[in-house]
Amino acid sequence: MRGIPTNLPVRYRTRFGILLHYIFKTLPQVKKLLKHWENRAYQCKDPELKKQALASLHTKDFHCHGGAVYAVNCGSREYIILRLIVAYQTICDYLDNLCDRAGSTDGKAFEQLHRSLFDALTPGSVITDYYLYYPYKDDSGYLLQLVNECRNCVQQLPSYAEVYPEIIKLARWYTDLQVKKHLHQDRREQVLQQWCHENLNPYHGVLWQEFAAASGSTLAIFALFTLAANKGGSARAKKRIMQAYFPWICGLHILLDYFIDQEEDRQGGDLNFTFYYQNEEEMIERLSLFAKNSLLAATTTPLPVFDKTIVHGLLAMYLSDRKVDKYGLRPQAEYLMTQAGTGAKSVYQICRLVRKLYLE
Repeated sequence: MRGIPTNLPVRYRTRFGILLHYIFKTLPQVKKLLKHWENRAYQCKDPELKKQALASLHTKDFHCHGGAVYAVNCGSREYIILRLIVAYQTICDYLDNLCDRAGSTDGKAFEQLHRSLFDALTPGSVITDYYLYYPYKDDSGYLLQLVNECRNCVQQLPSYAEVYPEIIKLARWYTDLQVKKHLHQDRREQVLQQWCHENLNPYHGVLWQEFAAASGSTLAIFALFTLAANKGGSARAKKRIMQAYFPWICGLHILLDYFIDQEEDRQGGDLNFTFYYQNEEEMIERLSLFAKNSLLAATTTPLPVFDKTIVHGLLAMYLSDRKVDKYGLRPQAEYLMTQAGTGAKSVYQICRLVRKLYLE
């Protein structure tokens, strides 16, 4: 299929080869990039912005570590994609903290902050004041530097124009979700449900909370970055990536995240999309459905071995988290792993190694 190089070394066409490259070449580079942004975050003049920038890097760095796997198949442009993914994900995590941890529930301020994502993805757009309606202002150019890093990287991707409309669509859904889910708790549920139902029609059988969850994942954007890094991307390849990732792989990603965070969110009164299932049985049933559909959809993408490895990796990474045992979720986790076949178990063991080397 056009859009993905067919002359990739054999090691990148196998699950083991992908993971070997990822662990020993990709992850050390991610660590260095995160250190660069940490040093930059320390320069923020406003104490609250500095606090949230550093907190997002220290507590959500695993998002960048995980997303970086999409650079593995990019050949000579691997480092460009790494820089892009780390910068874009760092913006997302920083803005999430600004919306969630700094005491504001102003939707207008959140929308303005998230304009940075669209500027990051759109070279040549007019830069605005992202903090215009936000109570804290002076980040010493931290957010703008992240935006410019993304802009510089996407301009070096030969097929970026071909995937740009889909990337912006995904970024809009992500932004809409972030703005709405951080509104005051008296309003957020009603606003969220209405928004989801307005967009659900093409996704028969998907529940509103599952559409919302899928919107919160950046993985589809990263998959399209990979396609854009290679010359001659085709409409067919782009369509298959979108159909596989949204809602299935993206939905699985965020539902697993909420699955392991149930107890913490319950104690903190935070929104958790798994709470909207009728009971635990339905939750596990739906997670199992997303896992199975994700694996099935992965077989239709331009790089089926790679995308199947992504699905196994999501299950392995989240279900190997310490929270699973801490909160008594092991039986449910083991059931979900069995639904993903034997390949998931071997990836699970590798993920435990990755946790020891980079995440703990």
